[in-house]
Amino acid sequence: MQTFLAGFILGFSLILAIGAQNAFVLRQGLRREYLLAVCSFCAISDAILIAIGVSSFKLISGLLPWVGPAFLYGGVAFLIWYGWRNFRSALRGGAQLQASEIKSNNIKKTLLTCLALTWLNPHAWLDTVVLVGTISSKYANPVTFGAGAMLASFTFFFLLGYGARLLAPLFARPTAWRLLDLIVAITMWLIAATLLVK
Repeated sequence: MQTFLAGFILGFSLILAIGAQNAFVLRQGLRREYLLAVCSFCAISDAILIAIGVSSFKLISGLLPWVGPAFLYGGVAFLIWYGWRNFRSALRGGAQLQASEIKSNNIKKTLLTCLALTWLNPHAWLDTVVLVGTISSKYANPVTFGAGAMLASFTFFFLLGYGARLLAPLFARPTAWRLLDLIVAITMWLIAATLLVK
């Protein structure tokens, strides 16, 4: 139980920081679009990445040394593009949340965005595969540690997605959407810059 709890605390603390994936889940929660699919996809993806880290990260990085740099630069390019898209939305404005709002995005496009924000995100790989994988190896039962981290991901994403509805009245105002888009854009660019200077 102590190992499981340690994994849960580490997993929750890592995922708590604002990032591309979290910002997207928050936005979907505010729009009330495909929440079950989005939260499930993100949580399951995290669980897969954690499983990779706990079971075989050292082996993979030893056999394929190019994997790290490929995900780093591919992820940076994606974060820059995603930041620009949100920055453009902030400049244009006009978005607002209404209770009767028609759902405009199809589920395929939504899940493809989820896939990119998760699997092309270097932070997701560094946090789940590298960090969780490395720390889990210090415990007698790394699988239990990984299970705790996985539960943290499921808990966080569903709390974030469904809890975002409490903010719906605030985001009925177009100004709030522009501010959210601007914050997301700046966050994405800062993450990209941080990755490049490391």
